[in-house]
Amino acid sequence: MGQAATQPSTNWHLKENGRDHHTSKFSSKELIVRRGQAFTVTFNGTRQPEQNLTFIAETGPKPSKLAKTQATFGISSTMSTESWSAILQSTSSNSVSISISSPPNAVIGRYKLSVQTTSSGSSSPGILGTFVLLFNPWSSGDDVFMPNKAECEEYVLEEFGIIFAGNKNHINSFGWNFGQFQGDILNICLAMLDRSLNYRQDPATDVSHRNDPKYLGRVLSAMVNANDDQGVLLGNWSGNYEGGKSPNSWTGSGEILQNWKKSGFKPVRYGQCWVFAAVLTTVLRCLGIPTRTITNFSSAHDADGNLRVDEFYDASGNHLDRSADSIWNFHVWNESWFSRSDLGPSYSGWQVLDATPQEESGGIYQCGPASRNAIKEGDVDLDYDCPFVFAEVNADCMYWNYEATTGKKTLMFSKSTVIGQFISTKAVGRDDRVDITIDYKYEEGSTKERDIFKKARKKLGLEDKFDPTAPTPQEIDQKPDISGRFKVAGPLEVGKDLSLILVLENLQSDTKTVHVNMTAWSTVYTRRPVHEIRKDSISATLSPKEEIQLPIKILYTEYQQQLTTDNTIQVTALCHVEGGIQVLVQRDITLDNPAIDIQVLGEAKVNKEVDVEVIFTNPIDMELMNCVLQVQGNDLLRGILEIDVPPVKASEKSSTKFKLIPFETGRKHLLVNFSCDKFADIKTFKMVNVID
Repeated sequence: MGQAATQPSTNWHLKENGRDHHTSKFSSKELIVRRGQAFTVTFNGTRQPEQNLTFIAETGPKPSKLAKTQATFGISSTMSTESWSAILQSTSSNSVSISISSPPNAVIGRYKLSVQTTSSGSSSPGILGTFVLLFNPWSSGDDVFMPNKAECEEYVLEEFGIIFAGNKNHINSFGWNFGQFQGDILNICLAMLDRSLNYRQDPATDVSHRNDPKYLGRVLSAMVNANDDQGVLLGNWSGNYEGGKSPNSWTGSGEILQNWKKSGFKPVRYGQCWVFAAVLTTVLRCLGIPTRTITNFSSAHDADGNLRVDEFYDASGNHLDRSADSIWNFHVWNESWFSRSDLGPSYSGWQVLDATPQEESGGIYQCGPASRNAIKEGDVDLDYDCPFVFAEVNADCMYWNYEATTGKKTLMFSKSTVIGQFISTKAVGRDDRVDITIDYKYEEGSTKERDIFKKARKKLGLEDKFDPTAPTPQEIDQKPDISGRFKVAGPLEVGKDLSLILVLENLQSDTKTVHVNMTAWSTVYTRRPVHEIRKDSISATLSPKEEIQLPIKILYTEYQQQLTTDNTIQVTALCHVEGGIQVLVQRDITLDNPAIDIQVLGEAKVNKEVDVEVIFTNPIDMELMNCVLQVQGNDLLRGILEIDVPPVKASEKSSTKFKLIPFETGRKHLLVNFSCDKFADIKTFKMVNVID
């Protein structure tokens, strides 16, 4: 029997391997490399380096060759592209340098690497240590291969993002710190995988599937929400966020993921769609899957799978909660880039994943990956969750009047061009918005787009099936006597009065009398009404073809107490025309917070102090109390800086100064969030170019 090998000491060449594998942004003392690419390791402790060496790389709780979670390989003369292999690089009297490479479809995760010398008989292997293996979008053999290097930089290596919000009439945006390379984030991402339902049910099988981005994307879309599995974030759309943080108050994923770990993996309170999507972006970029956030304006939540969204209103114009369907002002999901060997090459590329818990899929709250090409072509029978995603961008809308006493519902009108507008994502390498609506559907209202809609309905068996809730052709074809719209007649800013004009036009050549019931409600961004702000009734007589303008003013003092942190108001006018059909006029309004400005006073240099000033002017005639400024920015400051700001008197300017000591060169982003008793979460960001 040979004696047990002494534990070798290992040099992982962290700097060189990190540079070659695009992992040098990680701040870990552990080797982090990408699959399908060679890395170098030097170790000593083998008395005769030229002896036959055998390496063992293994991952997961039950490593096995069959499950591809264990590989045993010796030294060969050439690298293999099919399996784990090692090439001898150099030897000295007591150390040996080896180049090791993994196959491009290797399981990702934390590996233990051991070495055994065969000449010493059956000695136990010496453990070289552990390393982490990630997906490799720079490698053509990998399922996540992305040929465009600038896109790899943006969708894997960029830690700053911009998320678009607001509504279709008024798109706004805010910065987000994905922070996928910071601190302990990689370990938290790996812990997420080990806390999934799949892992708990069958750890060995789950780990063996971790070579597949389809599988991991789906598992992680479930783990980012807390439903089913004690995942990362608890959703809350009530407008009341007691017992946690308002979803609008987050500015980065790092704090959320770290809070989850620190609490012993208890769900973090609270998330809404962009928070779920931003955290999923962080996790997938961290693991090496190219990922971006997508915002869809006027996004349908089709709960019953009929590609139709029904909304109900009472005679006063109140938006009723009678249907599980809804139309959100905006919804944010993810796209990740990988091939779809299960569907065929035409469905590879961007895949939709959605971590917001909306509907169950396979019994739990997860969504995707749905091929974006399949959505555009109406191939809704393909895996996974294509009907739900198709409806988000394509559903038809039906607006009904509901009479509570009789239970009678009457169709007011239907529209096929409302849903799925201005689908947006951040540009590659620039802080701009790019519109990608055309990648989800053919031009709205075109014959091709309608044909695809019919194809999707047919594939779902909706064309031939009798639907008792569907409107009759007569209802759909009915023509209104008047038309109406809300026009904005002043600034849309929190702190200012809201001025609107209701424009009504008589489309007929005889006089019409109209009774208008108008309501204004504060809402959350999903258009769920929270507080009533105003209720009015007016009557008007319109001469043939006449257009009238009815001014509406909602005072700041009226809406200030009722507004949610989303700053959204829904104004509805239900017009009862004598002898004709009812007409619904509606406008969703997003109010802007007042502006906040960041100035970097001087050049930002590595390891040198630089002053930053944040300036805010109070736009209202009341003093602002409980003012807090939060600042974060990777490579500019560590953690989150919180500054208590003195009260700001009416119409006064507030200036807050603090110091930064940047510790990395390049384009960095500083994110600022200002809150007080009258304004919640005023956000801005500033690009800071750090030089040597």
